[in-house]
Amino acid sequence: MKELKRIYILLLLFTVTSWAQQTPAIKQTGEITLTGGTAHIGNGEVIENSLIFIKDGKITDVLDATTTKRALLGEVIDISGQHVYPGFIALDTTLGLVEIEAVRATEDQDEIGEYNPHVQAIIAYNAESKVVESMRPNGVLIAQTVPQGGTISGTSSMVQLDAWNWEDAVIERGDGIHLNWPNSFRRGRWWMGEDPGYSPNKNYKDDVADIEAFITQSKAYNAGDESLKNLPYAAMQKMLSGNENLYIHVDGEKEIMDVLAFKEKMNIPNIVLVGAYRGYKVADKIAAAKVPVILARVHSLPEADDDDYDISYKMGKTLIDAGVLVALGNSGEFWQARNIPFYAGELTAFGLSFDDALKLITSNAAKITGIDKTAGTLEAGKDATLFVSTGNALEMMGNNVTRAMVQGREISLETHQTELWKRYMEKYSRTE
Repeated sequence: MKELKRIYILLLLFTVTSWAQQTPAIKQTGEITLTGGTAHIGNGEVIENSLIFIKDGKITDVLDATTTKRALLGEVIDISGQHVYPGFIALDTTLGLVEIEAVRATEDQDEIGEYNPHVQAIIAYNAESKVVESMRPNGVLIAQTVPQGGTISGTSSMVQLDAWNWEDAVIERGDGIHLNWPNSFRRGRWWMGEDPGYSPNKNYKDDVADIEAFITQSKAYNAGDESLKNLPYAAMQKMLSGNENLYIHVDGEKEIMDVLAFKEKMNIPNIVLVGAYRGYKVADKIAAAKVPVILARVHSLPEADDDDYDISYKMGKTLIDAGVLVALGNSGEFWQARNIPFYAGELTAFGLSFDDALKLITSNAAKITGIDKTAGTLEAGKDATLFVSTGNALEMMGNNVTRAMVQGREISLETHQTELWKRYMEKYSRTE
């Protein structure tokens, strides 16, 4: 019996060990100098021979080593011949909310009900997710974790990806509320004998009216007596006052125009379009309204038979050329968020410059989500959340991360995937 107990204990220990995330790094103190690397600042500026000074988790200075005589401080790390980037930011993800799609018990991305602005996805965020861990070897160090479902899904938050728990992970708790705009057309339910093609959504106007009514009621509640607590209405207060974004997930041309009209009618301070598949058709209108866009995942098929095959690759440049602030999103995906640097890199083959592509997952993403005071670029005063790569981090062959820091802490780049890679590389490199 004792022997059987020992076996159970060993099995439990093995399971915990094999599924545990890398231990988060300890808080960075003292001074560090990164020297010799090509610094891609994230705002379009590049310093070929850089000096990056870090103290107590913050960047204190970024200088050109060829024009300065400043002394090196603290621990000196020579990264000559390599490239240094701000940590990439993955937007519109369910990272940390889903572990295995096929296992319902590992999903915590949505709640019942249609209007849930009071539901905060961050509470369900799993900092020890093995999927979260897998982002870091590609330079993805910050993410937006977004709830799903309903008309108003809930509130997203910005997290850094080296943490013990959700409290440690938070960069910005409650960066915005997510609203799923209704479609003016609906696809027929073939399983109920309906034509599988598109037809007008007869309830579209009523659905929009319901959203407007909820906004109006929320305004009235927050302007009046709050003694009778209403959590959904109360949760709208920060958004209505301009301290949070209202992320509206919308794709159609008519729907986008209706959202822009809705913004003016309801006097919503900060709206962000998410997806915006047909946004390229009304790019000038979006720019005039000063509404940012978080694009859908680049690897998305055209939605209509007459769409260009490369529509998902071209719309970023079209919007940017029109003057729209654009970032890349992940369409609610979680594990594929690790590929966001390569999505950005692919856009350079469709007319976008390297610097503008880099902004999509660094400075632009930080500006849109309101974390640009601490993240998104390599500038003095910001968190030392950055990574070093031997090559172009927007290319799959060039993205070879040799070291990464989150708030100055040098983090582990080992994951379940890298362990398997090393294991099987060793297997197939053997000569017998």
